[in-house]
Amino acid sequence: MADTLSSESEAVAGEPRDQGARILTPHTALKRVVMLVNPLSGGVGPRAVSEAEAILAEYTLETQLMVLEGGNYDAAIAEAFAAAPDVVFVLAGDGTARSVASKARPDGPMIAPLPGGTMNMLPKALYGTGDWKLALRRALEEGEPQTVSGGEVAGEYFYCAAILGSPALWAPAREAMRTGKVKLAWTYGRRALKRAFTGRLRFSLDGGQKRRAEALVLISPMISKAMEEPTGLEAAAMDPADAAQAFRLAATALFSDWRHDPAVSTRSAKRVDVRARSRIPAVIDGEPLLLKSEAGVRFVPKAFRALAPRPPAAEDSV
Repeated sequence: MADTLSSESEAVAGEPRDQGARILTPHTALKRVVMLVNPLSGGVGPRAVSEAEAILAEYTLETQLMVLEGGNYDAAIAEAFAAAPDVVFVLAGDGTARSVASKARPDGPMIAPLPGGTMNMLPKALYGTGDWKLALRRALEEGEPQTVSGGEVAGEYFYCAAILGSPALWAPAREAMRTGKVKLAWTYGRRALKRAFTGRLRFSLDGGQKRRAEALVLISPMISKAMEEPTGLEAAAMDPADAAQAFRLAATALFSDWRHDPAVSTRSAKRVDVRARSRIPAVIDGEPLLLKSEAGVRFVPKAFRALAPRPPAAEDSV
């Protein structure tokens, strides 16, 4: 469910711009925006609704702000799309942002996922910040349509990375430690240790030879440092020689550049088939889930359109 808090900003599209209005992006014509806000999400806070209203009121836009409440947001997302906006801003958890983006598809409105979750992998990749207010302003003032590619596994879309296998079990522990929940981190860590090394993955890339690995990381072209063009997912197989090496890779799988490690091999793939003896733990754009013992992953070259600043040129990002 959603509560529509505000239907219009003080300045409506088509009317003369107020002298004090901030200048919108010159790269696309923005007239109507919808913003979905979940104040209960970990990275948002109770003042986010009023703060978002205040920021949007600085621009000459027709705006609608919808507060997400309850647990089923499908109706609210459908209502947001039905309003036919130029862009839908999402200030909520990582899972909600992924859900909105996956429903938009390439022919839908532009999506602007702001950092309102815990890991915020997609917002940080698009806006380079964990500050949702700064990301909102960057989208409004510097944004242009950006085609975002990604992947899909078991009906779940991801736009940054999917980690399959035992190292995925360490992501909740690491996040709990980052937020100061030491007891919870210890619980997650013990669970990860129990599951580690109990079931290696068997996988094939684009129908090729079957291989085994402790874990498989699938990285979108938007995140990958190894791919210059969106021609597939970067598939990184982790194959540690012993427990100590596996622990090191698991601890850094999401948070450092581990591609130069001799226990990691990478290549591009459009289709990945994965099997294991038991259900496969996974982390999809920061969200943990449990897959069946067999899973297929496919590359989605045009997943949705984001409103975001143009990425820096390759020579500028080195």
